[in-house]
Amino acid sequence: MRIATWNVNSVRQRLDHLLTWLSECSPDIACLQEIKCVDEAFPREAIEALGYNVVTHGQKTFNGVALLSRLPFDETTPRLAGDPDDAHARFLEGVVSLKHGALRIACLYLPNGNPANTDKYPYKLNWMSRLLDYTKERLKTEEPLVLAGDFNVIPAARDVHNPDAWVDDALFRPETRERFQALLGLGLTDALRATTDAAGQYTFWDYQAGAWQKNHGLRIDHLLLSPQAGDRLSGVGIDKYVRAWEKPSDHVPIWIDLDLEAA
Repeated sequence: MRIATWNVNSVRQRLDHLLTWLSECSPDIACLQEIKCVDEAFPREAIEALGYNVVTHGQKTFNGVALLSRLPFDETTPRLAGDPDDAHARFLEGVVSLKHGALRIACLYLPNGNPANTDKYPYKLNWMSRLLDYTKERLKTEEPLVLAGDFNVIPAARDVHNPDAWVDDALFRPETRERFQALLGLGLTDALRATTDAAGQYTFWDYQAGAWQKNHGLRIDHLLLSPQAGDRLSGVGIDKYVRAWEKPSDHVPIWIDLDLEAA
C-alpha cells in the first residue's frame, strides 16, 4: 500500500499537476495540505474520476487539508482535539479497513509559527502539544497509524541546506525540534530516516533566491509511523521532479510503501 503526502499550495491552481502526479505515482492514499479552498470548491470530480474517495476539511483562501483514498473511508474526523476555539483547517483523520484490522491516517498541516516573536509561535507549540496528546491516545489502539503532512519542522541540521541561517526560525528552534522528538519518543518512526541517513533529502524549496536551482532546500514534510505501521515499511520516495514543473508548488510529494493488505 502506497501512502503519500503533498502540500499542493492551492489545489485549484495545481490541479493539472495533481492529476498527473496521481496517475504517475498511483498512491492508494494521498494526504494534501494547503488546498486553500472551501469544501464546496474542491475539484473532487476530476479526482474521483481517477478512482479516489475524497474527503476535505477546507478553509477559504488559506490552510485546508484533504484525504484521497482508493479504499472507502470507514470514518473521518476533522480538527485536532484540545482547543475548541481553533478554527484553522489543519487536521483531518481517516480510517480504512484492512484484511486484518484498520489503518488510521492523520493528514496534518502544522502551523508555521513565524515570526517567532509573535503569538504565532506559542500557537505552533500548543498545536504540537495537542498532536502529542492525540498520538498518545491513538497508539493505545495498537493499530497501524500514519501521521502525514507538512509539519513545518526541520528535525535536524542535515535536513536543511544551511542550518546556521535557520537557528532563530520557528521551523528549527530548539523548542520545535524537541516537540518533534517527543513524538518520535512515543514510538513513532520517521519513515525517511528509517531508510537513509543522507543529507540533502529535501521536500521544500522556496520560490525566492533561486533556491530550487541551487538545491537550497528543507525537509519539512514527514510521514511518522506507529510501530504497527513502521514494521511494515518497505520503501520511501521523494518525487522531487515535480518541483521542476511549470508554476509548481514549493513542496514536493513524499511517499511510503507499507506491506499491508487491503480488505
